Amino acid sequence: MMGKSKTASSEKNWQKTLPRKRMSAGALFFNEAGDLLLVKPTYKSHWQIPGGVIEESESPRHGCIREVKEELGLDRAPERLLCVSYTAEGKDHTEALHFVFLGGALSAEEIGQIHLPPAELSEFRFFSTDDARTQLGRRAGRRLVPCLLAIESHETFYLENEETI
Repeated sequence: MMGKSKTASSEKNWQKTLPRKRMSAGALFFNEAGDLLLVKPTYKSHWQIPGGVIEESESPRHGCIREVKEELGLDRAPERLLCVSYTAEGKDHTEALHFVFLGGALSAEEIGQIHLPPAELSEFRFFSTDDARTQLGRRAGRRLVPCLLAIESHETFYLENEETI
């Protein structure tokens, strides 16, 4: 028994030496007309979907739930995973994994309950999916197309560097 604990402990110590990746999770929410909800960060020039960084020891799904609650004040679990996207390190960003979930349709009552953290987000707005793509940052805008396709096809996609499908 003692040997088994030592082996597990050694393996965990070795795992702690491995590289780590930045991860984020967000969700696509729509109004009853089918327009996509975007939020405007106070620290970026472009809009984004509700979501953010996954914390240490937090699953992507739970990170999404927490971020949606923090950013919108809504306690909603995502319906399903739409895509996982790997982004290689670039001159202006680190290597990352992005998980995009389907948040679903928000009722008028839920939209009325949205409350943003003013230090982080200045506003929210619903955009047609075509307009949303142009309002999002370049990488997130390219990620939106496969996510919308995943909703229609009931599939989940894996992307690298926001390739288009």
